[in-house]
Amino acid sequence: MTTAGIFARRFDAIDTVVQLGVASGRAINVSFPEDIPEDAETDHELLDAVEAFLDGDPTAVNEAEIGLTVPTDQRAVLEALDSVSPGSTVTVSRLARIAGLDPSDEGDIATVRDALRNNPLPIFLPDHRVRDGQGATPPQVAAALRRLENDS
Repeated sequence: MTTAGIFARRFDAIDTVVQLGVASGRAINVSFPEDIPEDAETDHELLDAVEAFLDGDPTAVNEAEIGLTVPTDQRAVLEALDSVSPGSTVTVSRLARIAGLDPSDEGDIATVRDALRNNPLPIFLPDHRVRDGQGATPPQVAAALRRLENDS
């Protein structure tokens, strides 16, 4: 396994390319470019985990090693996404509560919304499961992920 680099693969199930930045064998960034970049490799076990997830294994990406470097308050929000089971959705307010924040505090709600928007690891940290907050997952990809999870 290559421990560092850019890896990308097109996935028909969500009709897009998933690109991973990997360092020390851990996913550190996920993006959704239109095409596979010329300098990206297409073979990596983390891309295999994404493929297994898209093929109906809801736990495949949970096992993946990630490297999360975000501010502490946003980290709590993103880590709280793990408690939202595949096929389920939550509101921004509910996610705030799960993360130990006050859903009636405007600053805490802003923290949740910022964490979702700045999520460096969509799919691995499933911001598509928050129904009233825009995450880093593009809307059409988020909708496809929700459909796949509901069909599984």
